[in-house]
Amino acid sequence: MESFTKSFLLLFVLLNPFIMSIYLVELIKGMSIRDFATQLLRAGLLSLAVFLAFAWTGEVIFEDVMQVRFLSFMIFGGITFLIIGVRLILYATPPVQSLRPESKEVSGAIAMPFIIGPGTISASVLAGSRLDFVLGSLAISLALAAAIGSIILLKKLHDMVQTRSERYVERYVEVAGRVTGLFTGSFAVEMILKGIERWLHVLHP
Repeated sequence: MESFTKSFLLLFVLLNPFIMSIYLVELIKGMSIRDFATQLLRAGLLSLAVFLAFAWTGEVIFEDVMQVRFLSFMIFGGITFLIIGVRLILYATPPVQSLRPESKEVSGAIAMPFIIGPGTISASVLAGSRLDFVLGSLAISLALAAAIGSIILLKKLHDMVQTRSERYVERYVEVAGRVTGLFTGSFAVEMILKGIERWLHVLHP
C-alpha cells in the first residue's frame, strides 16, 4: 500500500493541476465548461495509454527500443524541468506558448507536452517497477483522474469569479506560477541527482 500511495502521489504532484491551469489559461478563458472538459478528458485518455505503455514496458523501452539508458532520460528530463522552473520563477508565465480555443487538435496538444513529459513518464516507469501491472495501472489512472478533475474544478471556479474578480485571477496566475517554479526546480534537481546516483551505482556496484 505504501508503494501504491507513493506512486499515486508522485504522478499527481507532477501533473500539478495548478500549473496546468496556468498552461491552459487561454482555453479556460475561451471555452465553455463542457467543451473544455471534453477536450481535457480526451487528452487524459491519450496520456493514460502512453503512461500505461511505459509502466508495462519499463526501462526496456528505453534500452532496447530507443537505444538510450533510462538514467540518461532522467537526467535530461531533470535539466528540462530545471529550465522550466527557472523561467517560471523569473517571469511567472508558462515557458511554452499557451493553447488557444481555436487551435487545431486541442486534446492532442494538451496531452503533449502539458501532460506527457519527462517527469510523468519517469513516474509511470517507477510505478510499473514498484507495483504489479494491475496496481500500477490503478495508481496511474487514479492520479490522472484526480488531476483532470481538479483542473475542471478550477475552470468552474474561474467562470464563477471571472467577471467580478479578473484582477484576482491574474494575480493567481502570477503567484501560482512563481510558487510552482520553486517546486518544479526542486524536483528537477532531484531527478538529476537520482540519475547520477543510479549511474554511480552502476559504475561502482
